Amino acid sequence: MNNSFFNKFIPKEPKFFPILKDIADVMLVTSNLIIECVQQLDHETYIEYYKKIKEQEKKGDILTNKIFDDLNTTFITPFDREDINQLAGRLDDVIDYINSAAKRIVLYNPKSIPQSAEDLARLIREDAICIGKAVDELDVLKKNSKKIKEYCKELHDIENRADDVYEHFIIELFNKEKNDIEIIKLKEIMYELEKATDAAENVGKIIKTIIIKYA
Repeated sequence: MNNSFFNKFIPKEPKFFPILKDIADVMLVTSNLIIECVQQLDHETYIEYYKKIKEQEKKGDILTNKIFDDLNTTFITPFDREDINQLAGRLDDVIDYINSAAKRIVLYNPKSIPQSAEDLARLIREDAICIGKAVDELDVLKKNSKKIKEYCKELHDIENRADDVYEHFIIELFNKEKNDIEIIKLKEIMYELEKATDAAENVGKIIKTIIIKYA
């Protein structure tokens, strides 16, 4: 990061904020789709939802790659290049884990999807809403750093709730499910959903790093 006197008077390129917001919007759309997906009951419908989610995942990849390309051609950035790149990458990670969960639902076609999958999916949507609000405030970071910190804390709290859901699911799974194959199927699907909440918390950690540097 260049903090020289003259650098303060060089205009910083704001184009990264709309792209980050676009990635957050894709995350929100994808989180809504995975909620609907885990509520379905038949394989053909799982496939249709996976296709929709995959389409959004591709949009996320395109936007993330645009961030990377623009970083290579922009002279002055609003934050460290590494922070912007990592933030975009972690946003995309959330989308990737949602896509991975949907893919496993299609591949494994479990006999049924537990309520805890919907519970995790709804927590992912809470993450997406929270991240969207935080990203909206990044261009006025110095004015709203306290509010952004609150969003980061909320992401941490959501992750703790997701951990509880996942742990209770594991306990119930091994107590009630007698089919070893179904255990493996459900455990892998739920693992991907839980990892999406982990990735969302990591978004908050990167934003907190940015706050420390710039607020």
